[in-house]
Amino acid sequence: MAEDNYRIGLSYDAADEYRPEPPPPPEIPAWKDGSIRIGIHTSIAGDIAGSLDLAHGLGANALQIFSSSPRMWSQPGIRIADADAARFRDRRRELQLGPLVVHANYLINLASPNPVLRARSVQAFHQEIVRAKALDADFLVTHPGCCMGANVESSVALVAQSLKQSVRGLSLRDLRILVENTAGQGSSLGSRLEELKSILDLCPDLPMGVCIDTAHVFAAGWNIHTEEGLTGALRDIDRVIGLDRLFVIHANDSKTALGSRVDRHQHIGKGKIGLEAFGRILNHPLLAKCAFILETPIDKPGDDRRNVAALWKLTGRIVRAKGQGMRRRRKRGIKSSTAKVVVGKKASPRRK
Repeated sequence: MAEDNYRIGLSYDAADEYRPEPPPPPEIPAWKDGSIRIGIHTSIAGDIAGSLDLAHGLGANALQIFSSSPRMWSQPGIRIADADAARFRDRRRELQLGPLVVHANYLINLASPNPVLRARSVQAFHQEIVRAKALDADFLVTHPGCCMGANVESSVALVAQSLKQSVRGLSLRDLRILVENTAGQGSSLGSRLEELKSILDLCPDLPMGVCIDTAHVFAAGWNIHTEEGLTGALRDIDRVIGLDRLFVIHANDSKTALGSRVDRHQHIGKGKIGLEAFGRILNHPLLAKCAFILETPIDKPGDDRRNVAALWKLTGRIVRAKGQGMRRRRKRGIKSSTAKVVVGKKASPRRK
């Protein structure tokens, strides 16, 4: 046929086959450079992005915040405005702060046997996740909750069930939920490591881990103020939970005695745990990947700067922070200046 005269024979070479470029690997945040991370809980009052400048000005290179009022039930559906969230993320990248830890509302009780309170807690924690994701937070810390008369086993199961309900319809991406240990006050869960492990084990499909508070673990009975006691506590955490599931340490001294089961935070080196013990904690090789976040009180101006500086000094570095820092009751955000890190006697500006 005539069309046979126009047929073209095609030869195929496998090397010529089109192969789409693989997607670029995810960018590793600047803060994940293996350096020690020392942070502090800062206020979001006035401007949520101001909390970043405040932490940076205090000499911290990590921070923890609340994403809304910690002692009030937020209205359903309350979110962080897109423009505010974008400004926060951009400013955090500029300052190279990390990790960013968001602490959940204190009213949330995921273990409540009261169905109304638990439903409200699940909804509130769902919103905590939404807001944490908007800020590109690395960790969302929550207390396990209180039994309120129910037995421990059923309460632990309720916490796990509540966590699963809270994440429905959400993709957590790089956000990890951390369950925090408690001092054991009242009917609170989490003073026993086995309770934390059970919660994690009941949520195998969720990215989870633990946050250990030094004041809480001391009040619960672990004598971390001694070298032998710290070794024993870390051995217990590794045996029961696994140190690979420990990501954040709330670095707080304790106003109350060993085994008191009373949660009262104190300034670093001014409480029952003591400065020498915090030196061992900060420099312990088994805790090298953890971020240390201060939740110490502010009894007078400059307490926040002094506590951040105390932790840095225990690592062999001296931090000179500028700015007013936080007040006990701040009504508006305070913008802090850039801090400088001094190694030995030579000062060098902190990298932005």
